[in-house]
Amino acid sequence: MLEKHKVLEKNSILMLVFIVIVVAVGGLVEAVPLFRIETTIEKVKGMRPYTPLELAGQNIYIRENCSVCHSQQIRPLRDEVERYGHYSLAAESMYDHPFLWGSKRTGPDLARVGGKYSDDWHVAHLSAPREMVPSSIMPSYSFLKRQGVDLTRIKENLKALRTVGVPYTEEMIVNAYKDAITQADPGVDASGLTARYGGKVNVRNFDGGSEMVSEMDALVAYLQALGTFADIKNYNPDLNDAPAPAKEAPK
Repeated sequence: MLEKHKVLEKNSILMLVFIVIVVAVGGLVEAVPLFRIETTIEKVKGMRPYTPLELAGQNIYIRENCSVCHSQQIRPLRDEVERYGHYSLAAESMYDHPFLWGSKRTGPDLARVGGKYSDDWHVAHLSAPREMVPSSIMPSYSFLKRQGVDLTRIKENLKALRTVGVPYTEEMIVNAYKDAITQADPGVDASGLTARYGGKVNVRNFDGGSEMVSEMDALVAYLQALGTFADIKNYNPDLNDAPAPAKEAPK
């Protein structure tokens, strides 16, 4: 084998040809699945697009660069699964544009942080991190509670995401502003919101204030939604990938 490799090392033209072949094959292996995305993302029950308020919260999460210190990707390793929960599924980030898997963990992974802590805990932690976690180096985001969330372009946001495959309906887009306000106000009728996004949508005053729908409301709503959509308890990769059973021929 080494003798054959010497032939490549001594012939630059031949080596260049083989390099081009290897790169081409590697490129095809990476690119072809992108054109068959329906075969690379398993179907998982419970997945839905973010509500307008959750989406506004995700925009704040991106604006504040939270993904620099917090990943949203639990790898299928024993220590990660025991600490953070079920490993992340491809379907759980299929509506994220951009995806927020992250590349390092200065803080803990947030893929399944939804429902793990109360709203009050999140507000307190975001406002004064070291009072909740003494070793935290996260800066304070207390200003989020004093700023109203910008919903002036939320409809356009939903429209843009629909063009890249997020299944927002025309009804969802028309009611985007109303749904965002409704989700943060437990005193109003939320039947329209839950009809559009499902009965498990969190509807409450997330930041504990009453003056306005704040950026804190939006960010906490987003955090409380992370990892709560997919029906992990009933997820079975073997069953999901298995072909449908053949029907018996009539006797």
